[in-house]
Amino acid sequence: MSGKWVVNASPIILLAKAGAIDLLSQLPQELVVPASVATELRRGPSADPARTWLEGPGRQFVRPDLAVATEIAAWDLGMGETAVLNWAYQQREFEALVDDRAARKCGQIFGLKVRGTLGVVLAGKVRGLTPSARPVCEALIRSGLHIDPHFVTEALRLVGE
Repeated sequence: MSGKWVVNASPIILLAKAGAIDLLSQLPQELVVPASVATELRRGPSADPARTWLEGPGRQFVRPDLAVATEIAAWDLGMGETAVLNWAYQQREFEALVDDRAARKCGQIFGLKVRGTLGVVLAGKVRGLTPSARPVCEALIRSGLHIDPHFVTEALRLVGE
């Protein structure tokens, strides 16, 4: 197991669209979807794969938001990013799963463990939960992950692809 993760909406949305949502339940020892993130996902179309996951197997991971620390609130991030980073800030054993650049920067400044959607896929490859990360990465990009192709190539090289 890879510890404890608290996840924002974008990794859920992208992994669900790419058909790799099971990595979120298989990789970490514990997974948390803050209530604010769940609220964002419920606003999506009823047929959205992320919403379908949240209303099915993902429901068990939803937890109430924690009162937001002043230091995190000062960053004026989105509702979901704030809830995720706040959780990781107050419970340091959790790693924040966020793709947003400002949210990642905030997490790094506070010394939080931060991972993006690509990092989830790479962890799945390393743990043998997916035979090849490349098709999942390609599906993520088709699903809307904005990432430098050279970064993806280098990441895949690091996991032997």
